[in-house]
Amino acid sequence: MQNIDHEKFMRVAIQLSEQNVTKAWGGPFGAVVVKDGKVIAKSGNKVTTTLDPTAHAEVSAIRMACKKLKTFDLSGCVIYTSCEPCPMCLSAIYWARIGKIYFANTKKDAHHIGFDDQFIYDEIALPMSDRKLVIQQILRDEAQTAFLLWDESDMKIKY
Repeated sequence: MQNIDHEKFMRVAIQLSEQNVTKAWGGPFGAVVVKDGKVIAKSGNKVTTTLDPTAHAEVSAIRMACKKLKTFDLSGCVIYTSCEPCPMCLSAIYWARIGKIYFANTKKDAHHIGFDDQFIYDEIALPMSDRKLVIQQILRDEAQTAFLLWDESDMKIKY
């Protein structure tokens, strides 16, 4: 059984979060993806530098890890993040099949410096008709064709 130094990897994530602030690269967040005790990918938050609202540290590190490992399945990996993941990042971690999350700051800590995701948690709990974002379903019957093609395809790759 391999002895992993979790604090060492968390310190890398924390260092990335600090660098992001001091070098004006983005928000105060960092993330590291590790497999078998080795860093596969690491990233700070890149939202403002890439003009991409999905470029949170965790999502950016996951994208890099997938490219490096040439897979969309990060089973066997661990993610270290300087802050408790937001709903988007948590979803990305689940979709990537990362097995464990270690985090430092909490979402409450993030709230205190202006990063508050509580409205998203609140919105998800509401019926679509009661959400602030207007959501309307249209053309379902036409869209079903792609689902039927997928369901019958011999070339599909399950994920």
